[in-house]
Amino acid sequence: MRTNSTLGVIFFTRKKRNNPEKLDIYVRITVNKQRAEFSIKRDIAVFNWDIFRCRAKETDQNLILLNTYLDDVYAEVLNAHKQLHSERKVITAKAIKLRYFGEDEQRMTLMKDVEYHNQNSNDELRSGTLKNYFSTEKYLRQFLREKHKTDDIYFIQLNYRFIVNFENYIRTFKPKKRRRTCTNNGVMKHLSRLMKITNMAIRMEWLDKDPFKNYKLRFVKNERYYLTERELDLLEGTSFMTRGLQIVKDIFLFSCYTGLSYIDIKELNPNQILVGIDGNKWIHTQRIKTNEQLKIPLLPKAKKILEKYKNEIVASDKLLPVYSNQKMNKILKEIAKACGIHKNITFHVARHTFATTVTLSNGVPIETVSKLLGHTKLTTTQIYARVLQKKVGEDMQNLMNLFEAKEKQRSEAPKSYHN
Repeated sequence: MRTNSTLGVIFFTRKKRNNPEKLDIYVRITVNKQRAEFSIKRDIAVFNWDIFRCRAKETDQNLILLNTYLDDVYAEVLNAHKQLHSERKVITAKAIKLRYFGEDEQRMTLMKDVEYHNQNSNDELRSGTLKNYFSTEKYLRQFLREKHKTDDIYFIQLNYRFIVNFENYIRTFKPKKRRRTCTNNGVMKHLSRLMKITNMAIRMEWLDKDPFKNYKLRFVKNERYYLTERELDLLEGTSFMTRGLQIVKDIFLFSCYTGLSYIDIKELNPNQILVGIDGNKWIHTQRIKTNEQLKIPLLPKAKKILEKYKNEIVASDKLLPVYSNQKMNKILKEIAKACGIHKNITFHVARHTFATTVTLSNGVPIETVSKLLGHTKLTTTQIYARVLQKKVGEDMQNLMNLFEAKEKQRSEAPKSYHN
């Protein structure tokens, strides 16, 4: 695009008010006779300034370094002009000045983008997810302060190296209160959230290049724990004198026989228990995580647990006395130990148990299980089917090992001969 605008950039000085022996150095940008000026926050002795060259007299090393800085400023002003020209923007002296300082609307910063995303996602994201985004924001702010010695950066500085360094920072960050460092998948979730925020910036045309183009998220596939039929029987057959342990055990079992997640059970109310066309009671609710509609038949064991607590919650409209997720998981570890279950039990294990031991293992079609769990994709449910196949394979391998051991025992036994 051709332009008839003329650009002029010069350095000039003004006497310091508090010291007439010193001069403050300024930049003047001129475009079509319109001016914009700013101070470069440097001063110089009157006798060291060359009024004809508009530069310092290079009589010592400090003055040589000052001229080098002036050349850098000059180059950055020209670069600001070049950027505006390539973006087909109206070029004025003020526009060049604003672009130089990064104060024009196109010079969006990383943390401004993060704040914009988090403030405008209140209606789209559930509170738990939004809380995770604020956690990522906190890591970013700490990383910028500790490693970049700043509170923010322009998007032009967000590149592959920044992302890799941010990943390493989270991996090695040691939280207070004796908390563990982030797991690999925890680190990847923070990077995934940063990726979503930068993708939004690209859509908003605040960012030209995708800094994640050559970066690959590396999630580790963790084993999905679930209770076997024997472990489920052990849990059901164990009673606890402590009321808190008994409540957590019952609510965990309720999840095992409904497939509902922690938050969906916590929010369950009497209006969501309806009689179906088969004459039996069903749970009619909506998954808080995905907004998927759920219709789950109440199995006898789940119904029995609801009956047990129906008169205990009077002030609340909830069906079950659910503790915080953190407290539930802590108590579940005590319960597992008391029952002799040697697995890392969390509340989500109940949902896995429903998918594997309660439904798929008993011949319920995978399509039905997917609907009961509220999965949006069948491939998510197929993970549980693969878990079962792996278990069958392990059991058969153990059986083959047993046969081989018996065969070896027979072959090594002394043979007796009869004449």
